Amino acid sequence: MEDLSLQLKSIQDKLQLLLKQQQLLQKENQRLKKDLDKALMDKDGQDSVLEGLKQQLESAAIGGAKWSPADKQQMEKRIDGYLKEIEKCLALLNS
Repeated sequence: MEDLSLQLKSIQDKLQLLLKQQQLLQKENQRLKKDLDKALMDKDGQDSVLEGLKQQLESAAIGGAKWSPADKQQMEKRIDGYLKEIEKCLALLNS
């Protein structure tokens, strides 16, 4: 009988240990989720800054450089693409 109570005590102790470990893991998981959210927000901010810098660079290139025929053609294609996207958006708004 004493052997059985010792086994039960051992199982109970192991269960308590597992519960404590689970609580610690849950806390760590919450902390990691917060860290991930913060990192994603930081990345989004950096992406916005990068996009702004790309636009500034493109604006500087448009305003200050002489264009080769290939560059002109590429820019025309990009502008045409933007115009098509705008036309699609306007068509969706009007429908």
